[in-house]
Amino acid sequence: MIDPAKIYDWHAHIYYDAVSRARAAQLRAWIEEKFTVRMGRWHDVPVGPHPTAMYQVAFAPDQFPTLVPFILMNRMGLTVLLHPEAGRPRDDHTLHATWMGEVLPLRTAILPEVDRHA
Repeated sequence: MIDPAKIYDWHAHIYYDAVSRARAAQLRAWIEEKFTVRMGRWHDVPVGPHPTAMYQVAFAPDQFPTLVPFILMNRMGLTVLLHPEAGRPRDDHTLHATWMGEVLPLRTAILPEVDRHA
């Protein structure tokens, strides 16, 4: 059994391509307007384990009950990976993750099994 209290942060990765970038920008603007989050940079090429362009929205656990439903209802067909930060990056991105939209193949081999920064 894993205690959910181990979750110290959440990440939502918003994926886009050239056709959907404007929708991703609109969603980003809405999130920034309505929520207190840490918005990551635009990555127009694959970075880390992510197979396509994306940006990250990092947020505290207390934002989950309002931000996650907002993203769910306003993602405009964009694919979103939602995962906790609980000290095991590989598990957090796979076993403990959930997808909105298409499930994309992550490059999980590059993710450490234990967070060296936690």
